[in-house]
Amino acid sequence: MNVTNDMSIFTLVSGASLPVQVVMLILLLTSLASWWYIFIKVFSLKAAAENVDQFEAQFWSGGDLNELYERISSGRKTPQGMASIFQAGLKEFIRHKQQKDAQKDAEVSDVMEATRRAMRAAYNRELDYLDSHLPFLASVGSVSPYIGLFGTVWGIMNSFRGLSNVAQATLSQVAPGIAEALVATAIGLFAAIPAVIAYNRFAANVDRLLVRYESFMEEFTNILQRRA
Repeated sequence: MNVTNDMSIFTLVSGASLPVQVVMLILLLTSLASWWYIFIKVFSLKAAAENVDQFEAQFWSGGDLNELYERISSGRKTPQGMASIFQAGLKEFIRHKQQKDAQKDAEVSDVMEATRRAMRAAYNRELDYLDSHLPFLASVGSVSPYIGLFGTVWGIMNSFRGLSNVAQATLSQVAPGIAEALVATAIGLFAAIPAVIAYNRFAANVDRLLVRYESFMEEFTNILQRRA
C-alpha cells in the first residue's frame, strides 16, 4: 500500500501541515490535562461527600458540641467541609459570647451576626475548593471543538490550494488532505465531550454538597441562638 492510499491515523497526523499538527498537539495536551483533573475531582468530591456524612453522624448523635469542637480542633488534619464550617462558627460564637457576658449591654444579635459571618467565610473557602478545576473543564468543553475546527479549516484550505496546481483533480488527491484535516475536529470532540460530561456531573455534585452546607448553617445557627 503506497503512502497516498494509506489512511491510517498515524499517517494522517504525520502527514498534516505544521499548523494542523500544532492544533492536534494542543488538543491532545488539553485532553490529557482535563482527564487528570477529572480523576482528581472524582476522588476529591467523593471524599467531601464522605466527610459530610461522617460529620453529620457525629453532630446529630446527641453528643456535647464542645467535645466535638475539641476533637476536631485537636486533630492532625485541618478540618474540611462541614467540619470546617462548624469549627469556625462555634469558635466565633464562644469568643463573642464571652465578650457579651463581660459586657452586659451587648446584644445577642451581634453574637449571632458574627457567628454567621465566620461560617459564611468558611463556606466560601469550601466553595472555592469544590469549584477548583471546574472552570478549566468548562473551558475545554466549550473551546476545544472550535480549536479543532480551526485545524480542519486550515487543512482543507491547504488541500484546495494544492489542487490549484493540478490540471485534473481526483478523489485520491483530495481525500488524504481532507481526511487529515478532519482528524483535528475529531480530536477536538474527543477532548470536549468528556470535559462537558464531567463538568455537568461535578457541578451537580457540588450543588448538592453546597445545599447540605447551607442547611447545616441554618440549623446550627438556630442551635447556637438558643444557647446565646
